[in-house]
Amino acid sequence: MGLTACVLAIDAGNSKTDVAVVAADGDVLATARGGGFRPPVVGVTAAVDVLAEAVGRAYAAAGVTSVAHVSACLANADLPVEEEQLAAALHARAWGTTVDVRNDTFAVLRAGVAEPRGVAVVCGAGINCVGMRPDGRTARFPALGRISGDWGGGWGLAEEALWHAARAEDGRGGPTALARTLPAHFGLDSMYALIEALHLEHVAPARRHELAPVLFATAAQGDPVARTVVDRLAEEVVAMAMVALTRLDLLSEETPVLLGGGVLAAGHAQLNDGVRDLLAFRAPKAVPRVVTAPPVLGAALLGLDRAGAGDEVQERARSHYQS
Repeated sequence: MGLTACVLAIDAGNSKTDVAVVAADGDVLATARGGGFRPPVVGVTAAVDVLAEAVGRAYAAAGVTSVAHVSACLANADLPVEEEQLAAALHARAWGTTVDVRNDTFAVLRAGVAEPRGVAVVCGAGINCVGMRPDGRTARFPALGRISGDWGGGWGLAEEALWHAARAEDGRGGPTALARTLPAHFGLDSMYALIEALHLEHVAPARRHELAPVLFATAAQGDPVARTVVDRLAEEVVAMAMVALTRLDLLSEETPVLLGGGVLAAGHAQLNDGVRDLLAFRAPKAVPRVVTAPPVLGAALLGLDRAGAGDEVQERARSHYQS
């Protein structure tokens, strides 16, 4: 019979998975990284198989065969019914006695706060927002794209930039440097050439996300259209944060608002300054800051919260990722 650790922490995004095995005293016994978690694309069983490969390596390194609790923060766990389905799939793997599944946005939030209290807006490939209070109350969005009212994220920004650039080139819209900078990124000389390349998949569809940084660079050079798109994203980030703060009755209290994901953590001055300025006006007690700790730490801390671990134990786990 093997040893039993306290928490198996899983942070699984669309592009990669991080896992950590954590002892009851907060020591991180082992970590591992695996592939992306995409149940809508490959199905639940195949997606969990990807997790299993990383979990197996972490368990072998830690010298354990199971844990008391599995704390999994997973991309594509957007609805309660999806969380339940994924929790059942993880429980069937017998990695731990109990299993909690949350959307991966909760990992970003918990990684950035000393207690489970605050709001996080995550903008990477997509955009999402969650909030929580120590009493267990949460605020969240379906985050299923345009059908759930979402706008923003790297993919959406690329689509918006392409729309403006195409209309600028053919005369339906006003001028913008995006009509030059977007095709130039792929070594092309016109939007027509880029449109054709994307449509015929001479440029792989997955590469569209590369255009979001081009949008920000064009905005930083002063292009009015690109700057308008960036300002709109700042408005969207703050709109989501305001809804979460309001639902959790946190507008009147000093509350951290964590900014995470590749877009918000990239240090784009116009975007981050815009978010801070809007929050200062609409929610003066909000304290915005960018999350730099890895989200798997948040999954571990959520698991330790469930175990009733004290501050010293949680700091021990946090120190592993700060060293």
